[in-house]
Amino acid sequence: MEQAAAPAAPHDPAENRLTVTSPEQMRELGRRLAKLLRAGDLVMLTGELGAGKTTLTRGLGEGMGVRGAVTSPTFVIARVHPSLGGGPPLVHVDAYRLSGGLDEMEDLDLDVSLPDSVIVVEWGEGKVEELTEDRLQVVIHRAVGDTTDEVRHVTVTGIGDRWSDAALETLAA
Repeated sequence: MEQAAAPAAPHDPAENRLTVTSPEQMRELGRRLAKLLRAGDLVMLTGELGAGKTTLTRGLGEGMGVRGAVTSPTFVIARVHPSLGGGPPLVHVDAYRLSGGLDEMEDLDLDVSLPDSVIVVEWGEGKVEELTEDRLQVVIHRAVGDTTDEVRHVTVTGIGDRWSDAALETLAA
């Protein structure tokens, strides 16, 4: 993984840009990111179909030591993966099929789960920001069209006080 830019100044949102060249590197990025996460964290994943959102979440699950295979929850909307070692559970949400904002997601009780869990929401932009002022936004860009290009450009932005000194630069290590 290559780091493309230095973190932002302390008064700006913490940001790190990375280049990932394979699915295994995307999983490794997830494992590294897991080391920074704690109960109460909201992670929003944005990217085209096939960008690597679920692959990154698999790495998060591995790094957090949770039970169960992390797969795309597209048809069940959300899956809870309990910790195998006393850490917080991973709540993996796929909001792709949800057209509304937080109102439509209320049935998932994410606001109740958030304090005790790490919640990862694929396709959550415009839908879950109201859950908390502190969140981690991960945007994954990939080449679109008929391509087998595995290169992904990942921007990790920490929003809110929680992420002001979270050492996002360690993700490129």
